[in-house]
Amino acid sequence: MYDIIGKKYIFIGISALLLIGSIVSIGMYGFKEGIDFAGGTSWQVRFTKKPTSEAVADMLMKKFDLQEVIAIPEPTTDSIILRLGELTEENHGVYKAALEKEFGAVEELSYETIGPAIGNELRSKAAWAFFAVLLTISLYVAFAFRHVSRPVSSWKYALVTLGTLFHDAMIPLGVMAYLGHTQGVEINTNIVVAVLVIIGFSVHDTIVVFDRIRENLRNEKSSTINFDSLVNRSMNETMIRSLNTSLTLILTLTALLLFGSANLFYFVLVILIGVTVGTYSSIFVASPLLTLLKR
Repeated sequence: MYDIIGKKYIFIGISALLLIGSIVSIGMYGFKEGIDFAGGTSWQVRFTKKPTSEAVADMLMKKFDLQEVIAIPEPTTDSIILRLGELTEENHGVYKAALEKEFGAVEELSYETIGPAIGNELRSKAAWAFFAVLLTISLYVAFAFRHVSRPVSSWKYALVTLGTLFHDAMIPLGVMAYLGHTQGVEINTNIVVAVLVIIGFSVHDTIVVFDRIRENLRNEKSSTINFDSLVNRSMNETMIRSLNTSLTLILTLTALLLFGSANLFYFVLVILIGVTVGTYSSIFVASPLLTLLKR
């Protein structure tokens, strides 16, 4: 039996360093907001002459004196996704005509413009959704474990769950803040959805371990309970199941990351990071924190 509880300070220390690094990254760099939050235009086009994405972006910036145009190649549809400021219908036609003159026939696959007011509303709702999910799940855990009062109260299970879910969400967000600063990667509603998926998967793994602790507590006499030993046994009993479940998802996400659509690359990357971190925290952080709260 692997002594996880005996090495809990090492595991918790690793998580603390990752969490602090993520918070520092977010605080220093912030997030580079996509058009969903900042407003702007997303325009997916396909050319007959197949120019490079850099050539398309450079042409638009020079011809129309634009500060920034992000051009993302989309290999699966042999197209280019353009991200630029909010366009009027008149400018839309002018820009399309310029692209056709420079690069030949242009086929529009999608076109979407979002104003700054809608972006502000989406940003506010995304933040509320994040914190509401964390709070709701924690309250539910406290309710579900309400009959477990020895030797740890149910609200402590909820507190640990809240902490680990926050940890699992913040680390991929910290990575996105760093990538936004170094590579211009944007945060959009897809990333918000990815973080909520991470929270849902992470709480599932955590609850599996907590439920085994609850079952083992019911089978022990109050006078003979060694809580640290019981928690360690419960974690070892569920570890293989958690690792196998997570590994199948990690392999699937890795395949999507390598061979999937470029437009979903960072969506998949965030989930992959979150699932990996969530698996680690469910096994090596959540239950050790529970033993510390008991004291």
